[in-house]
Amino acid sequence: MRKRLETLRIEHRDLDAAIDALTASGSPDQLQIARLKKRKLRLKDQIALIEDALLPDIIA
Repeated sequence: MRKRLETLRIEHRDLDAAIDALTASGSPDQLQIARLKKRKLRLKDQIALIEDALLPDIIA
């Protein structure tokens, strides 16, 4: 599960770099950027779910 978490984090960073590159280009493709941002959000949700599963809740 930790390996999957690391893979998702790497993919999330790669998407961030791709979005930045598209935004910096002369004529950014807004549709492509929107799709990448949606995918990035889905990855963020998956990362959060795995992190929650790996870290136990501590009731204080």
